[in-house]
Formats: sequence, C-alpha cells, structure tokens
Amino acid sequence: MKRIILTSALVASVALSAQIDLSSTRFGVTGGATYSRVTNAHNPSGPLFSGYGGVLALIPVDNNDQFFLQPGVEYLGAGESGRNKDFKGASGYDAVYANNYISVPIYFKAYFSEAESEFFAMAGPKFNFLVSQKTTDLPSSRPYYAVDQLPEYPGVNGKASSFNMAVGFGLGFSYLRRLEITARYDLGLTNTYKGLMNEPGTDPSIAKKKSEQVLSVGLSYIFN
Repeated sequence: MKRIILTSALVASVALSAQIDLSSTRFGVTGGATYSRVTNAHNPSGPLFSGYGGVLALIPVDNNDQFFLQPGVEYLGAGESGRNKDFKGASGYDAVYANNYISVPIYFKAYFSEAESEFFAMAGPKFNFLVSQKTTDLPSSRPYYAVDQLPEYPGVNGKASSFNMAVGFGLGFSYLRRLEITARYDLGLTNTYKGLMNEPGTDPSIAKKKSEQVLSVGLSYIFN
C-alpha cells in the first residue's frame, strides 16, 4: 500500500509542477504482444502469451518537445498458464489462467533529445480493472484453482481480484514522433489471487502475495 501511495503521489506532483499544454495534445493508437506470469500462484506455473490494444494521449509538459504525460486506455490480456517445462505431460501443464483487463496507464515520458527520431523512456502507474476471467484444463489435484469456490474447499478459489495496480517501465524508439516501438515491463504491486492464500498444503509460497508481472512489446502510431 505504501508503494501505491508513493507512486501515485509522484505522478501527481509531476503533473502539478509541469507546464502542461493540453491544447497541444496529440492522440494515437497502440497495440502489441504480452508475456505474463503470476508469482506464488499456481502449480505448475508457466507463462501466458496474449496481447493488448488501445488508445493514448501525448500531452506536453515543457516547451522543449522532450517531456510528456502519456495516459491511455487499453484492453490488456494477462495471467499465466501451467506450461512449466518440468511438468510437461503432467496434469495441469495445459492449464490457462487468463485475466482480461481494462488498463489505464499514466506514464511520464521523456525523449532523450529534441530530435524528431529518438529513443525514449517512460514510467508510471497502471490501474487494471478486471472485465473477464477464464480458467481451463486445471490440475486434477487442484480443482480449487477454478473461479468459483467449491463446497469442499471453503475459503479457497482462483478468482482474480477485480482491481489491481502495477508500476510500468518502458523503453522505445520513435520515428518522426509518429511511429513508435516500445518494450514495457509492468511490476504488479497488489495481490491478484487473494483466494489462493488459503490453499491446502505446506508450501511457504502459498501465504505469499500473488502479483502479476507483464512484459510487452508493441507499436504505437501518434496522429498529428
């Protein structure tokens, strides 16, 4: 919770102190592929490949065409699978734990110079709102990974939290400040699967926070 408050306060202080020029805001579209995992959540546990797509705004915060706020709205696929190479062929290897979100990132973005074609970095909070969840091919020994709670496992279920928060970091390259390629990493700050904190067993990871981590690579096109 402290990290969430500090991150939000940092973004707010940047926005308030910056020379924001809303009249020069440009808009764009963005999309790409995602690779996600969830720490301490499922067994077997492996990556899930999905994607994201949405819109963004590029808002100048100085007079040098170098620093910007970049809020956006995206449809984001995340979660994980059971595809751990050590469990190939075992029950649960083909499991999918897919979470789909409406994601609202708010990045502070800095180009390395004022050149039209230039590298950039960005960072900021992401607010993710769950819109759908799908679980398939669950391990036979862990039916409680299902979204709905089973009577024989009171207090245990695989329902994802309706809201989670992450801090996103990104690096990219902009061609003429219009076509951009970006690699991003989202570090989850909140507990994605609170219902698995009471999972049967003695593994110490059961009691640990289950946070979602997402790597993505995508393209953005910013209109003049």
